Amino acid sequence: MVLDTISILDGNEFVVSNHQGDLDATPAAHHGLFLDDTRFLSRWVLTINGQRPILLSIDDTSYYRVQHFLALATGEVYIDSHLTVVRQRAVGGGFHEILNLANHGQEPVDLEIRIEAAADFADLFEVKDKLSKKGQLYSSVENGEALTLGYCRDQYRRETRITSSVPAELNETGLTYRIRLDPLRQDTNSIWTTHIDVIAVKDPDSTPAKATSRLGNEGVRPELAENLKRWVDGAPKVVASWQPLEHIYRRSLVDLAALRFRKPILLGAMPAAGLPWFMTVFGRDSLLTSFQAIPFMPDLAATTLRTLGLLQSRAHDEFRDAEPGKIPHEVRFGEMTAFEDTPHSPYYGTADATPLFLILMEEYERWTGDRALVLSLESEARAAIAWIDNHGDRDGDGYIEYERRNPNGLENQCWKDSGDSIAFADGTLADTPRATCELQGYAYDAKRRTARLAREVWKDSVWAAELDRQADELKRRFNDEFWVPDRKFFALALDGRKRKVDSLTSNIGHLLWSGIADEDKARHCVEHLLGEALFSGWGVRTTAQTEGSYNPIGYHVGTVWPHDNAFIAWGLRRYGYAAESARLSYAMLEAAELFHHRLPEAFAGYNRAITKFPVEYPTACSPQAWAAGAPLLLIRALLGLESIGGNLIVDPALPETLGRLETLDIPGPWGRRDAFGRARGEIPSNRRRGQG
Repeated sequence: MVLDTISILDGNEFVVSNHQGDLDATPAAHHGLFLDDTRFLSRWVLTINGQRPILLSIDDTSYYRVQHFLALATGEVYIDSHLTVVRQRAVGGGFHEILNLANHGQEPVDLEIRIEAAADFADLFEVKDKLSKKGQLYSSVENGEALTLGYCRDQYRRETRITSSVPAELNETGLTYRIRLDPLRQDTNSIWTTHIDVIAVKDPDSTPAKATSRLGNEGVRPELAENLKRWVDGAPKVVASWQPLEHIYRRSLVDLAALRFRKPILLGAMPAAGLPWFMTVFGRDSLLTSFQAIPFMPDLAATTLRTLGLLQSRAHDEFRDAEPGKIPHEVRFGEMTAFEDTPHSPYYGTADATPLFLILMEEYERWTGDRALVLSLESEARAAIAWIDNHGDRDGDGYIEYERRNPNGLENQCWKDSGDSIAFADGTLADTPRATCELQGYAYDAKRRTARLAREVWKDSVWAAELDRQADELKRRFNDEFWVPDRKFFALALDGRKRKVDSLTSNIGHLLWSGIADEDKARHCVEHLLGEALFSGWGVRTTAQTEGSYNPIGYHVGTVWPHDNAFIAWGLRRYGYAAESARLSYAMLEAAELFHHRLPEAFAGYNRAITKFPVEYPTACSPQAWAAGAPLLLIRALLGLESIGGNLIVDPALPETLGRLETLDIPGPWGRRDAFGRARGEIPSNRRRGQG
């Protein structure tokens, strides 16, 4: 499977090009240089004597740097080109590109090297939704030395400045070099080279006119290489007899490193959600990714908790769907946010981030023993519980419901946030407000976990007892009122008229992760999750193929999402279904191997029997944070890793095909410890750890 784009990134600055290294943005091709939700370069196309070089190979082994090896085609069966081209590019404050040309012929050649450049300064929402600009574009050439592409809307200005180490003919549409290139000889240095800086300027008035990138003449970033080495070396080591797992694990570590970003509002580095659309703070995504990574890199959780606690809403704001105690969904930095064309500064249109904030807080404390952080977040935790009980429960029925207040906000404010995701079995969309089942599971788990923190850390036994009582009552009512007895699974939701939304979906797997499902009902859910209607052979579909809304390439109505499956696998372990968890985990890891060891955001829900390989979803983010985190949670599920009472619990359950699995130097209150597991034939499906 070959993707048609190449991306390099460092947090929320990234470059998306085609395989030749060209940026050629169209409504269907989302190429560009992006920084802070703005596209600073939309066209960057290389031609030589009017011809685009063809691709030989790509070196994209570093997430922030790429090399494109090119040649001029002759139009014959064999390339047999006398001219080779190497484009080296690294991201950093824009990007630095090194262009190298070599003549392998016998005679000198005259070349016109042209790079067409343009910038539309589109906000990421304008790119995604194909909207037009409201301001004015401009361009200028300064003293024949620099090309400036700019955009202005009232006081909002952005510029892209382009300079070259070799003098070029500059005009408002790009750069031209006219050279005579001698044949390459071992005793002469006849490779032609130029270094080009493309600088993204967010504040033109205060940025020096001759600003250059922070990459230096060689376009390398030694600090990123060293940082990545520390990141990977500091994580536990995974050793597996099934070799692809080691590659999958390393790919996950590298992708999570690439997705980290820093902004003044952040208290450290936290994971952006995914490239290209979600390279920013995302409450739900950052929380779930941090949960997946806790046994391996707990610092992500610490930064996520501090940052989201800082951004927690303190007031009502219908435009941003904000209410006191609510954890944000998304923070954006582009033009549309600056002019309040969108409500994303920050936007609070999510119903699950608030309970997930509490879940992550307790999980983090159990795995690290860091009570100081939990003590510092007590008021935020109390505000989050108050939101669940008051604003989250819109009508006082004891369940979290959502309905957007801003008509431009998200209609669905659960993780399946596309407009068609909450539908009845016949495909009819549910009325709002909607109370999806997993939200109630999260609320239950949040209260259980917060009760422990209240009792053991905040020393408030009265509140702890009340939270436990509320959790018991919620579980009792939920199992009665969400159960669909004739189909033997939990309803996807209660709609605005309190009708059970009776479609079979992967959401029931999250009820196992949260622990809200009664044991007898969980058994039926497990049968559905691994049954033919939901399980494709590669993973659990978001919607069963028996349902009216099912579409194997529908975003949330039939695709397979790796993060969804990882949490389902962990939920299966929680209820003691070790064999089923191992089966699901291995299927997902097999898919990862076929995706070149990187799980995408989602892939198609076609049956494994007819595809033999997982089919790509055309607009899936890659890399994507909670997809990168999924293998970490799958490894945890396979080894049965848990932290209880300051001790590391290891309860492995591996399929025969995985053989032996070791995870070394797992951090926790115990210091660093190792976990081992090996396949032992058929895995018993013993019930355990229902957790109340």
